[in-house]
Parts: sequence; C-alpha cells; structure tokens
Amino acid sequence: MFDMLVKAVETGGYLGIFLLMVLENIFPPIPSELIMPLAGFVAARGELNPVAVVVVGTAGSVTGALPWYYAGVKLSECGLEKWADKHGQWLTISSTDVRRATAWFEKHGRTSVFLGRLVPAVRTLISVPAGIFKLPIRQFLLYSLGGSFIWTALLTVAGYLLSDRYALVGRFLDPVTKLVLGLIIATYVYRLMKQTMKNRK
Repeated sequence: MFDMLVKAVETGGYLGIFLLMVLENIFPPIPSELIMPLAGFVAARGELNPVAVVVVGTAGSVTGALPWYYAGVKLSECGLEKWADKHGQWLTISSTDVRRATAWFEKHGRTSVFLGRLVPAVRTLISVPAGIFKLPIRQFLLYSLGGSFIWTALLTVAGYLLSDRYALVGRFLDPVTKLVLGLIIATYVYRLMKQTMKNRK
C-alpha cells in the first residue's frame, strides 16, 4: 500500500499533488498527513523539487478551501445548516459540523482561518464561517495561505528528512497506511449511513 501511494505521487507529479490537496479540502479521500510526507519522500529521491512540492501542495489546499468559503458567502448559517442536513451526507457534513466551525470562528476571529488550517479536524470547515461572516476574500486567502503553507511545509519536510530511512519507514507505514485508509472509509460509511437515517426521519 505504501509503495502504491508513493508510485501514485511519482506518476501524478505536481499536478497529482495539487489535485489530491484540492480534494482533501473538499472531500478528504486521502488526508494531507499522507499526501505531503509521501511527496517529500519522492522529492528527496530527486524526482520532484521540494520547494515546488510545498508550493503546489499549498496552492491545492487554498484552492480546495474556496468552494466552502463561497458556500458560506451565499448561504446564511441557518441556510447552510439546512443544506448540510439535507444534502451534506455525501460529504459527511452535518449542521453540527457547521455550528462547531462557526463557534470556532466566533471565538478566534479572523485568525481562526490561519489556525484552522493547522488543525486536521477543523481545516476543511473553517472556510464556511469565514464566508458566512463575509471575511474579505483577500484576508481569507492571506490567512489560508499562511496556515496552509506552514502545514504543507512541515509535512513535506518530515517526509524529506526521513528519506534515508525509506525502506524502514515504508515497512512501518505500510500497515499504518492501510489502517488509516480503512478507518477513513469506515468513518465515511458510518457517517453516510447516520446522515441518511437521520434524513429519513
């Protein structure tokens, strides 16, 4: 599994990293905690430029945040909660998730966009309240860019520095990767079923 993911990053190159990071922010099929370290591994082997990897990963992360930001701009919090309960099951997003992200934004203000990009559980949905409260797009992009850059750089550097232990790390991460992907799929199916049953009531 580990070698397969590394091969996927090698084959997809910069475009593959960009698209994976876009999808990770809209609907997380594979978390950035796997994408960027693997990209760092590949860069350390000389097949990608590490600086370009960070830039592309950051660009993908910020691009993936924009749809949620504009969803917040177009819909009020109440309207977005209703939409999430009615249609958000495929993204496993509920009204509770929207309320939690909004509470985070209200507590930390505009810096929550920066901080939220560094928190896995918050990173995707923090864009929603930023749109709801009409945070200017330039500020949203600036804070998102800063937080996303730090996050992707840390993950890329981690993968890059461990490159000399590639075989050892590969043997260790292979079962971990399978477990993580299995948990992601199981969680998605569980939340999908939960949302579907809730909507049927």
